[in-house]
Amino acid sequence: MTNKLFVGNLSYGLDDNSLKDAFAPAGTVISASIIIDKRTGRSKGFGFVEMSSGEEAQKAVDMLNGQEVDGRAITVSEARPMKPRF
Repeated sequence: MTNKLFVGNLSYGLDDNSLKDAFAPAGTVISASIIIDKRTGRSKGFGFVEMSSGEEAQKAVDMLNGQEVDGRAITVSEARPMKPRF
């Protein structure tokens, strides 16, 4: 498993630091970022978390997938490469 995780169904009020704090019990969080809509400045409801190892990433998936964070059940899975847009 890679170290980068996709996190979906995030609360629109959640920020990068809160996302990082939610994943901290699973291990060392290298980065946590929520994707922001450029036009509105609001969260798109998903983001990415990078853990320090594949083992910690798997632990984060096992611990947090389906768990409630800030009032919403989040989805956590291995991040896939972005597909090219045309």
